[in-house]
Amino acid sequence: IKDLMDYGIDRIYSPDDGREMGLQGMIDDLVQQSDYATGKDIQVSDLDKIDLNNSRSIAEVISAVEKFSDEKKDLVDAIDHKVASSDKYSKIPIIGITGTGGAGKSSLTDELVRRFLRSNPDSKIAIISVDPYKKKTGGALLGDRIRMNSINDARVYMRSMATREQNVSVSPYIHSALNILKLAEPDIIILETSGI
Repeated sequence: IKDLMDYGIDRIYSPDDGREMGLQGMIDDLVQQSDYATGKDIQVSDLDKIDLNNSRSIAEVISAVEKFSDEKKDLVDAIDHKVASSDKYSKIPIIGITGTGGAGKSSLTDELVRRFLRSNPDSKIAIISVDPYKKKTGGALLGDRIRMNSINDARVYMRSMATREQNVSVSPYIHSALNILKLAEPDIIILETSGI
């Protein structure tokens, strides 16, 4: 365990940790170590690094916009300006899929992705799935990946987003997220939203 942690793994829990900390203690420790905001260090210069072959680059910029859009107004403005200044981004089609819970949106999206990838072996696709905020739990399920089997492909980028508000069908950051995906230059973008 020590060798692996010296190698760079943050934490490995051993049976001794279980005896000392208990299961709840290990869970609390894991949550505490994982509780940090991603995207905080993203700058305008990072927009040049956005690439579908590097999904982390896309994820970090979307997270920066979601969590720090008030602090990073220059980043949001740079994203919008970059997309508006080139016609190539306006030519990327965006397909919207919406419907009530259980209507089959994720299943339909999965089938579209599967057929798209099979018919277009050199093409790439990006997906944003928006799940509604739940009043009872204070969160969103973000479970679309469970129902999508075709997204496990290097040519697919998929991001789940919460609406972050009740009784709305899209996140307030959806416009910026779509523009970030355009900067990655997929051949097509699918936006799946809840039909509320």
